[in-house]
Amino acid sequence: MENFTFYNPTKIEFGTNKEQLIGQHLAQFGVKKVLLCYGSERIKQDGLFTTITSQLNEHGIEFIEFGGIVSNPVLSKVREAIKLIKATPVEAILSVGGGSVLDSAKAIAAGAKHEGDVWDLFIGKAQIKSALPIFAMMTLAATGSEMNTTAVVTNQETKEKLFIADESLFPKVSIVNPELMQSVPKDYLVYSAADIIAHSIEGYFTATDQPHLQSRIVEAIINTVIETTEVLLSDSTNYNARAEFAWASTLALNGLTTAGTAGFNFPNHMIEHSLSALFNVPHGAGLSIIIPAWMKWHHSHNTDQFKRFAKQVFAVKTAEEGIVALENWFNKIGTPTRLSQLNITQKDLPLITDNVLNNAKIFGIYHIYTKEVVNTILQDAL
Repeated sequence: MENFTFYNPTKIEFGTNKEQLIGQHLAQFGVKKVLLCYGSERIKQDGLFTTITSQLNEHGIEFIEFGGIVSNPVLSKVREAIKLIKATPVEAILSVGGGSVLDSAKAIAAGAKHEGDVWDLFIGKAQIKSALPIFAMMTLAATGSEMNTTAVVTNQETKEKLFIADESLFPKVSIVNPELMQSVPKDYLVYSAADIIAHSIEGYFTATDQPHLQSRIVEAIINTVIETTEVLLSDSTNYNARAEFAWASTLALNGLTTAGTAGFNFPNHMIEHSLSALFNVPHGAGLSIIIPAWMKWHHSHNTDQFKRFAKQVFAVKTAEEGIVALENWFNKIGTPTRLSQLNITQKDLPLITDNVLNNAKIFGIYHIYTKEVVNTILQDAL
């Protein structure tokens, strides 16, 4: 087990009615004015917007409303928000929604403190020196952004989906009330399941040093996601299943699963980011396509761990059987496993490959994911 420093300062408020605490938490940090970020008008239709704004008003906190943030968050929207708050300053960012809204909020928080263009922070032209305080209220469980330092945004002009990461992007407080997630459509539930599994397996399969304890934690998360997804597909109102699914999502990417591991990377995300950037593919849907194809290529590099996965998650013996079992489960729940299901064909592969190769340089694994390797994986995903 490798030496490690585990640091996660985010306070999680988990459970029913926790949204009632948002005004109190903002006030405790001395916030008097906040940018309220959200996606669709759903939070107004279901009454959540009224709950939040009532809490803000009760604690004397002004807010600027900023809605319309889309799934696969885009740079243009981030720039729009930064321009708004540089003209009318705020003291914090409040994200209400899923990972896309929160990723945007993090980029806005960093960009508001940066003198140049926020995209400079994504391409390494400038470093994050500080950020506005971030608060989150989750209405969808998938990305784990509520308890980590990372944000991903797509530049529509350059067709690049890149990330930033900095300790200043840890949310101060994240509210996770599973009841707020009951109206998530079934397609985004299953995409979210694939996303959580992807977060879990990246280190599990690629680490050069993977402690047994960390493997057990990953397996528990994946088994929980599988069990609760199936329950929620038949009964979306099941609170306990929704709660375990949500907490599994948080644990999958808050640093816990990779503590003490070494030499891991994120190849599935690296490849999928190109699908989202080029074709606006829902992130989880892209991952459920890439994961089985990547596993078929990678399993010979770490056969024992793939056998372990097969046994502990699907109760089968061989690496190949484990891969088939996961792909079959993706098919069972209705998340895609082939590029053709998203109308991506053979003629699109050169464009995707070139985009992935650029990502590989940024991820620092271009020496592993050569043009030949990437093409092999994508061919298997057709």
